[in-house]
Amino acid sequence: MRYLEAGKKHTVRFTLNGRVVEGDGEPRLLLSDFLRQTLGAFGTHVGCEHGSCGACTIQVDGKAVRSCLLYAVQVEGKTLNTVESLATPDGLNDLQAAMQKHHGLQCGFCTPGILMSLTQLRADEPDADEARIRDVLSGHICRCTGYDGIVKAALDVFGKV
Repeated sequence: MRYLEAGKKHTVRFTLNGRVVEGDGEPRLLLSDFLRQTLGAFGTHVGCEHGSCGACTIQVDGKAVRSCLLYAVQVEGKTLNTVESLATPDGLNDLQAAMQKHHGLQCGFCTPGILMSLTQLRADEPDADEARIRDVLSGHICRCTGYDGIVKAALDVFGKV
């Protein structure tokens, strides 16, 4: 592990949504802030800054994590995916389209984090049932939807509808 001097900026380099990126930041700079302020990845939202709300959820090396609980320097050399990685040039992916179809979003603030957690759930547990989907969603605060549309969208994509 390298020693990082406080107050001094360090270059951080990693793969973001399929392309290598780098930027400078102090060792104490949160990953969520680095993504938004340094790299312009505005799809990663910042809510509570305590890891409770789930709005800042991204994937680091294929695992859903709260970017407000990591420092940018901790992801050196890793592979990160944000909500921007989900759509294709042809349009929304099937989970995003299902969220639209089932009215699983309103203000959209929580949606990127929810999509990233459900994307991991789908990869890890493609046969997840409603109880498991609701368990994963319990780590996300959504004040607008009441979760019903989100659950219906996930069940649709998981082939449970």
